[in-house]
Amino acid sequence: MTFLEHLEVLRGHLLRSMASVGIAAVVVFIFTNFIVDHILLAPKSVDFFTNRILCQLGHYFNTDKLCLNAVPFNLINIEMAGQFRINMSLALYGGLILSAPYIFWELYRFIMPALQPKERKYSSGMVFYTSALFILGILFGYYMIVPMTLNFLGGYTISNDIVNQINFKSYIGTITSLIFATGLVFEMPILVYFLSKVGIVTPGFMRKYRKHAIIVILIVAGIITPPDIFSQIMVTIPMYLLFEVSIFISARIEKERNKREAETAEE
Repeated sequence: MTFLEHLEVLRGHLLRSMASVGIAAVVVFIFTNFIVDHILLAPKSVDFFTNRILCQLGHYFNTDKLCLNAVPFNLINIEMAGQFRINMSLALYGGLILSAPYIFWELYRFIMPALQPKERKYSSGMVFYTSALFILGILFGYYMIVPMTLNFLGGYTISNDIVNQINFKSYIGTITSLIFATGLVFEMPILVYFLSKVGIVTPGFMRKYRKHAIIVILIVAGIITPPDIFSQIMVTIPMYLLFEVSIFISARIEKERNKREAETAEE
């Protein structure tokens, strides 16, 4: 295929992906009330699953510091068309999340013709693993990072005379950015898989710079979480585990590459 023919094929995959996002966005728009009331506003309530479990854990250790979002805060809208624009943004974000597995599948279909038969065999579950890691990252961000962030930022004050009345647009922006950030971070093993395939990353390189990677992980955890040690640790641990899994994946790819080269040399 020529370069223009490749672009034509890519255009078809992109159009189908955009159509899937549009259909999913319509579904999200229809169920906006349920999504806002029972999903997006839930983490700021003391009865939210994570808040309730951590509070029970705090009672066991005789401390109230683990009781997140015990102090409620108000959400306000200060723009005439603010809620409508937020509704459209939620539909887009929700459409992207719901259609993510299909988008990954379209991307895999575009890449698949360039793979060797053996590579196709080993990458047959790539769409499943990519989607599973993204959804796992979304859930981790929603159930772990979001409640801790809302507890810290929603209750943070510099004076007793200042009352927090948080703009709903800011609230939604904070939640969506956090869960998308963690969803992308959880794709680390997939990224390392492709970088190892083309020889950019090797297990020796990752092991050599493991200490540097830990520092980077701590910095990333500090950026996407509120500035308290507990939440940073909760994010750092799974990110470091993903890094170790990535080393294992890279090592397997290098082993297979060395085996193929040895077989070729014997022939």
